[in-house]
Amino acid sequence: MEAGGSDTDGREFKNAEEMWREEVGEGDDQKKTEWYRKGVGYWEGVEASVDGVLGGYGHVDEADVKGSEAFLKNLLVDRFGSGLRNRHLVALDCGSGIGRITKNLLLRYFNEVDLVEPVSHFLEAARESLVPENSTISDMHKAVNFYLLPLQEFTPEAGRYDVIWVQWCIGQLSDDDFVSFFKRAMAGLKPDGFFVVKENVAKSGFVLDKDDQSITRSDLYFKELFNQCGLHLYKSKGFPEELFAVKMYALTSKQKRVTRSKVHSNKPAIIK
Repeated sequence: MEAGGSDTDGREFKNAEEMWREEVGEGDDQKKTEWYRKGVGYWEGVEASVDGVLGGYGHVDEADVKGSEAFLKNLLVDRFGSGLRNRHLVALDCGSGIGRITKNLLLRYFNEVDLVEPVSHFLEAARESLVPENSTISDMHKAVNFYLLPLQEFTPEAGRYDVIWVQWCIGQLSDDDFVSFFKRAMAGLKPDGFFVVKENVAKSGFVLDKDDQSITRSDLYFKELFNQCGLHLYKSKGFPEELFAVKMYALTSKQKRVTRSKVHSNKPAIIK
C-alpha cells in the first residue's frame, strides 16, 4: 500500500510498509506478539455490553443491524436462489464480541452460527445470552460453537459455512495475517459460500489507533488486500457514519473450491 497514513498520536507515515515495520517489525515474532497482546488487553478492559463493544456508540446498533440485514437478504437470494428455502444455512461470526450480530441478525437467517472471539469475557457473555433459555430464536436456529481464539490463529472447519461474517475486527490484524486468515478461511466456505466484511474505511491510506492497536484502512487498501487473498469483490455498499464511513463487501473465491477431503483443518478448542 503506497498511500501514506497516520496514527492517533499525530505521527505521519510515508506508506503502510513503514508503519508495519515500526509496529510489528520484519520477522520479529516477539514484537508482533506484543502488538496482539496490547490489542486484546485493551478489549479485556471494556465492559461486555453493546455500548462497550461498539466503543461508546451503542446507539448505532439498530441502524447497523438494519443496514446489514438489507445487504445480507439480497446476497442470500442472489447466491442461493430457489434452493434457499430448503438449504440448511451455517454462518461464522468472526470477532463476535458479545454475540450482538449473531443474536440480532445471523440467527434469524441461519440454522447454525459459530462464534470466534479472542476476548474471554465477551465470548462468555455471548454464550450466556445465546443459550436456548435466554434466546428468543427457535430451536431451528442456534449458536453451536464458541471458539476462544484470535483470527490470526483460527482455522475454520473445511466446507462448513455458507457465510463467514467479519465485522469491525479485521483492523486488529497486520496485513500478512489479514491475507493468511482469508486464505485459510476460504477453505471453510461451501462451494457457493461467501464472505461479508463490514468495516470502517479511511478516506485515504490508513489511520492507526494507538489505543486498541487497530488500523482503519481505505477502500483502496482493502481492495489491494482482497486481491492478494485471491478474493473476488462480488458486491459492496457504503454507509455514512459519525467517525469513519462504513463499507460492506461481499467476497467470493477467484479460484475453484477445493474439496473437503483435500483440506486439513487445525480445529480449535471449543467453549461448551
